[in-house]
Amino acid sequence: MKAKLLVIALLPILSAQLGFAQATSSGDDAKAASSNVPGQSYPKIHSDLTVDFRLKAPDAQKVRLHLDKDYDLQRDTNGVWTVTTTPQVPGFHYYWFIVDGVNLSDPASETFFGVGREYSGIEIPSAGEDFYEAKNVPHGEVREHLYFSKVTGAWRRIFVYTPPGYDTSKSRYPVLYLQHGGGEDERAWPNQGRVNLIMDNLIAGKKAKPMIIVMENGYARRPAQPDSSPRPVGVGKGGAQDFSRMVEELEDVYINDLIPLIDATYRTIPDRDHRAMAGLSMGGMETFNITLDHLDEFSYIGGFSGAGGGFGGPIDLRTAHHGVMGYANGFNKRVHLLWLGVGTAEPEFMRASVLNYHDALDKAGIKTVLYQSPGTAHEWQTWRRDLREFAPLLFRY
Repeated sequence: MKAKLLVIALLPILSAQLGFAQATSSGDDAKAASSNVPGQSYPKIHSDLTVDFRLKAPDAQKVRLHLDKDYDLQRDTNGVWTVTTTPQVPGFHYYWFIVDGVNLSDPASETFFGVGREYSGIEIPSAGEDFYEAKNVPHGEVREHLYFSKVTGAWRRIFVYTPPGYDTSKSRYPVLYLQHGGGEDERAWPNQGRVNLIMDNLIAGKKAKPMIIVMENGYARRPAQPDSSPRPVGVGKGGAQDFSRMVEELEDVYINDLIPLIDATYRTIPDRDHRAMAGLSMGGMETFNITLDHLDEFSYIGGFSGAGGGFGGPIDLRTAHHGVMGYANGFNKRVHLLWLGVGTAEPEFMRASVLNYHDALDKAGIKTVLYQSPGTAHEWQTWRRDLREFAPLLFRY
């Protein structure tokens, strides 16, 4: 999720020069990406998962595409720049054009907040995988909810998934708090992650219990620290120290603002046996920091490509988090599920951080569940699969 992005200072000037490339038929099996703006046929995805990109920029001198790597586009006589990529990994991916050195979104694609700002995204189909697609099943809702935080002294926004039938039922529901990753925000799970469709399908198939899911912004600053802009982990002022302080303040937001708000506003079952937390990457590290410091509030814990040791290697289980993991029998009785997920194609240091943490827990006698997503890297297909595997294990105690 980390990327060095150029400031788009020339956007107002270039926007007048850039337009939608004319849609033409490729004459083969290529289909418009589902993530395209309505009515636009490019980007086009071929059956071999290569992708055609087009951009009309007649005054540009050089155009490149950043996707899995950088590609040079070729210009025709009409000022239309084109390129065909190598085969892409199935799932969701961010991308952008680099026009004369300036990073720009594709005007033919939907945009997503995911690398510290809005950029284009493309959905590469995965043969045989439809657990995150819309189906003819009862559907829940994703609600936008604003609240004022006493901890940060500012308004915060959350998204809340309520399961099918919530408004017509008098039932109370368990709650999963679900965090995004670095460079993203609270929109990530509803948009990139398709959390509602995954849960609708699981619940309809009776594979998961109906639950409320709360998606909070992973960045928090007290009033004396006004810079709360989303940044990749360790980037910007203060580095790791800045990130550590942010996690501590997010913890205060959870305990003093968020959990009381959710229990007062929604029909929850307000106890630790019916409260879970999980997150991806940075959100996974936040999850372990918050839950292990507050086992009186949580009994289900999940890390998706993020572990209790962060990316720094194993930690001393006897002393970390007030020593709550130092006595395995007691911990296993209190925590109903400790779950870890990682993609088999993730960068080695990320895989090692999760697998080493799992090994340390296992040696200490702490029960864990480990899931490895086949063939996926540090990307949304890994985390969608993580949720698919994690959610059915919740609230079964």
